[in-house]
Amino acid sequence: MKKLFDDVSHEMSMLTTKRYSTSFSLGISFLHKSMHKPIYAIYGFVRFADEIVDSFHGFEQKDLLDDFKKQTYVAIDQGISLNPILHSFQWVVRAYNIPLDLIETFLNSMEMDLEKKEYDKSKYEQYILGSAEVVGLMCLKIFVNGNDAEYERLKPLAMKLGSAFQKINFLRDLKADYQELGRTYFPGIDLNEFNSTVKKEIEADIEIDFKLGYEGIKQLPKQARFGVYMAYIYYYKLFTKIKSTPAEVILNERVRIPNNKKYRLFVTSFVRHNLNLL
Repeated sequence: MKKLFDDVSHEMSMLTTKRYSTSFSLGISFLHKSMHKPIYAIYGFVRFADEIVDSFHGFEQKDLLDDFKKQTYVAIDQGISLNPILHSFQWVVRAYNIPLDLIETFLNSMEMDLEKKEYDKSKYEQYILGSAEVVGLMCLKIFVNGNDAEYERLKPLAMKLGSAFQKINFLRDLKADYQELGRTYFPGIDLNEFNSTVKKEIEADIEIDFKLGYEGIKQLPKQARFGVYMAYIYYYKLFTKIKSTPAEVILNERVRIPNNKKYRLFVTSFVRHNLNLL
């Protein structure tokens, strides 16, 4: 029965999400149940592509990514793949009419990670567009349940929220990106001279994205709003902790939010949501 294969594929996407990101999994759990499967499918796809460029050192990463890209489009075209992650992804692409240009833009950013080590402003914006903003737009397709007018209306704000999340990831992962992968995403910044002034400039830029992204969250359909709000709350808490951490510490260790604090954030956010205090 093909349904069994479909179910196994979706379970693989869910397992991938839960094993790789407790925070993202927590956010998904607060979406309406109908949205769980498609969002897991998107995350599984994004995570596998990211793993190729970030983790598979010693292998032919470009060949692996080229093959993954080819298999992705074949799966979407044929409506099936023996790769469970791609099988569940092609399903969500076809079911929610996710534009292929979003997928292409995302994969192009993954290719940039194989080649680019330093970014100017133009490449930095291009990378954020592909690695974060279009992923947010894929999810937005699910959140508005195929309503094209709502998608277009909320699109700019969804992109800002994705941008804020990604820039926080860059700050959080400065040490790993620079020391382990040799990457510097923030344009025009010499990490040997990274200091509180530079850090505050980056944080001011993130604050603008956060403010606009939050306006978008308030306008989401109710079935999606709380789950996305939870992701926002987690990232804003992480951002607050990063802001209070000295620049020299950011360069040498990864800032984290312990799981027990994540759960306390949920309780507080749940109360605010139920009292319509968003």
